[in-house]
Amino acid sequence: MNYNIPSHLSELPIYKKAIDILVLSRSISSYISQDLSYLRPDGKEDTHIYFSGDIIQQSESLAPEIEKAQAERFSEKKHKHIASLERLIHRLHLNCNRLQHCNSNGKDYLPILQGELKKFKRLQRSWMLTL
Repeated sequence: MNYNIPSHLSELPIYKKAIDILVLSRSISSYISQDLSYLRPDGKEDTHIYFSGDIIQQSESLAPEIEKAQAERFSEKKHKHIASLERLIHRLHLNCNRLQHCNSNGKDYLPILQGELKKFKRLQRSWMLTL
């Protein structure tokens, strides 16, 4: 997939990592969704399929929050976007943990995503010092 990265952010490591997380989340979700899209014998759907969609939505929100924080002039507003990033990362971790219990081979890839989230957190700490 090709993403339009704003030129002023293209060299920012945290922004690149956010895009990497998005691509990885989409791939994992696609893989898991294929396994979970079938109805159970009792006719109900697997509720884990919703968590696979959640990781995409949360991943898609990372890069725009970084853009907004970079664009803000005032420290208070920057911290609002940083707090939003922290909530998104926390929710991503929770949803990865929930997906660990699903009946799909795609869950084997979740530790990779969680490792990328840890790297993102490290990058976020150093990035915050530059704001």
